[in-house]
Amino acid sequence: MGIKDLLRFMKPYVETAHIKKYAGKRVGIDAYSWLHKGAYSCSMELCLNSEGDKKLQYLNYFMHRINMLRHYKITPVVVFDGGNLPCKGATEDERHKRRKTNRDQAMLKLKEGNVAGAVELFQRAVSVTPSMAHQLIQILKSENIEFVVAPYEADAQLAYLSNLKEEKNGIVAVISEDSDLLAYGCPAVFFKMDAHGNGQEVVLDHVFSCDTRVPSFRHFNKDLFTGMCVLAGCDFLPSVPGIGITRAYNLVSKYRNLDRALSTLKFEKGDQMPEDYARSFREAVAVFHHARIYDVSLKRIKHLKPIPEELLQFLDEELDFLGPTVNHVSTANIKKICGPFSRQEAFTQASKDSSVFAISSMVETLQASDAEQMQCPFMDESECLEEAVALQNMIRPSISTRKMVGEEKKSHRKEVLKVPDNNPFRKRKVEEFEPDEMDSVTELVSEVTEVERLEVICTIPESQKSVESKPVKMIELKTVTKEKKVKRSSCQSSENKKNTILNFFSRV
Repeated sequence: MGIKDLLRFMKPYVETAHIKKYAGKRVGIDAYSWLHKGAYSCSMELCLNSEGDKKLQYLNYFMHRINMLRHYKITPVVVFDGGNLPCKGATEDERHKRRKTNRDQAMLKLKEGNVAGAVELFQRAVSVTPSMAHQLIQILKSENIEFVVAPYEADAQLAYLSNLKEEKNGIVAVISEDSDLLAYGCPAVFFKMDAHGNGQEVVLDHVFSCDTRVPSFRHFNKDLFTGMCVLAGCDFLPSVPGIGITRAYNLVSKYRNLDRALSTLKFEKGDQMPEDYARSFREAVAVFHHARIYDVSLKRIKHLKPIPEELLQFLDEELDFLGPTVNHVSTANIKKICGPFSRQEAFTQASKDSSVFAISSMVETLQASDAEQMQCPFMDESECLEEAVALQNMIRPSISTRKMVGEEKKSHRKEVLKVPDNNPFRKRKVEEFEPDEMDSVTELVSEVTEVERLEVICTIPESQKSVESKPVKMIELKTVTKEKKVKRSSCQSSENKKNTILNFFSRV
């Protein structure tokens, strides 16, 4: 993932830092990056779709770090990937085949009784599924964490937010493991952040202004830097055989012109260079510069930067490689995701609330009043891929902010999924664990024929060392489909109240 060997090549510009340097600021988070890292600890359970206690460990991992940022007075802005770009199809196919191969080998190891070997292979096979992202979104909503779903690549959305001014809700840095963010032009990227907030940072202004370090980027600008990354090989275009990051740097540094660098490369490589490489190169560079993003203020999709007329003429105004603008999804596929909602109803609901979005790769079609009714069960990888492909071209991005969450709570009398604050950096109040006492409560409860089970891992920290503490309690929720009124009285036994699920959650 990202530009091969880019961070190794730029090691002189990688600085050790602590995330607290951004106290009081807004920082973007590549959601899938943390989800992938969190999934490693429960990779076997996810790949086997088992019912083990560790199945939702990735949620605990994610929220633990969110709470650490909040402890340091940092406002997290979580950004999810949307649909796959057409020009990234080959890369996605290759990754899918590699994951499937690793999963098959892991199953063989498991049958042989080699659990350690199987776990290692499961870690290579695990992927972030739409339902995993859906579960995280429900928690982010309940915790009032701001999040955005990009039309396509989260990296492009993060780059857009990075280049907004702070007074316009921009972010000052991005936390990720993907070096693509540097090619997109993010001013500051924080890599390899651990549970205590330590990590490695690259600041582009330092890279371009320093002339004492080797390699020197003193005569580079963002356009040349992006061109160097594409020549070295990226998710949108593989490199020409024999061309790595060092050779790409030498070409761009020598000629300081991408067209001349391409001409030299064509002369040197001859038949090894594909005939359409020049056009594919321009398209890949255009993705990094002009990807489709969601404008938070205008509430519409636009390009990261305006496309120059010269580039439009070169591409014959064919811009579908940046992501289709008009998309169609079959009613059958919409119903498969939305349950009782038809395609038209889903889109109508989306138009009523700007916090509703449709995501091709996340299977999150309804995000407002009835979102809790469509909780997706965990699926195996093949099922998730089928649904991701089925909704690949569906674009309805939006943003969920604290203000939107407040308005939603006022306008809809419902209870949402809550997760206990597992912030390891502050003591919790006793009141947070006790439900409101009422003489009698009348509420809507659902009954089902098939009960979905949602397991949520809760960590109750006692000190700062508990950042790495293990989850100590497992709670089960039951989701239902048929409504009826049930009356609960205060005469319930005290024994039932001690461990009731209301100590930690509101009824879904």
